[in-house]
Amino acid sequence: MSAPPKTVIATTPDEEAAIRVAVRNADVSKIHPACVRAAEAHVPALVDLLADPRVSGPIYDLPRPITTETVSEWVRDAQAKNERGECLLTVTPDREGRLITYSRFTIWPARTAAEIAGAYRADAQSAGLGKAGAANSFDWMFNELGVKLICVTAALDNERSARVIEAAGFRPMGEREGVRPDGSTRPSRYWEMTREEWDRRRRLA
Repeated sequence: MSAPPKTVIATTPDEEAAIRVAVRNADVSKIHPACVRAAEAHVPALVDLLADPRVSGPIYDLPRPITTETVSEWVRDAQAKNERGECLLTVTPDREGRLITYSRFTIWPARTAAEIAGAYRADAQSAGLGKAGAANSFDWMFNELGVKLICVTAALDNERSARVIEAAGFRPMGEREGVRPDGSTRPSRYWEMTREEWDRRRRLA
């Protein structure tokens, strides 16, 4: 289960309400033209994607075991949280309907903060898509959702994700315990980045 960021940024009730509205109405096609909100119709493709341990293995907050029933409940949970302005679950299918990637955005409106978790299909993980896709997602989160802080985690041995995260300019902030849906925990590496840091990096790029 996602935990709020270590850094606490004060926000006003109006700012919190604006973030909730932005999350509910977010245009996910700005992340990628083929990106859509996950729905019940995507459950078979999600099961196909996540059944591959090369995709799901490093991700602590996925439902386990990965079955049609657990993934369907996961999608419904994301939809319910989206109505509260606290979550977005997206998928990007290819022309054959197989998923290239999924992303789950967890938002804490009262802290003007968000987290992204997700993965690419195994045959796309070394195709140079991760770094560009991550940059697009971070930019979208700051601009479309209106948050001021993004936090991310990765398994201690997930060097591929760590390289992408640090190349994007995130500040390493030690470790934290991630809580899985079954209540067990997993230590993770942890990073944060503020909107000001992201904007400054984009200007210098």
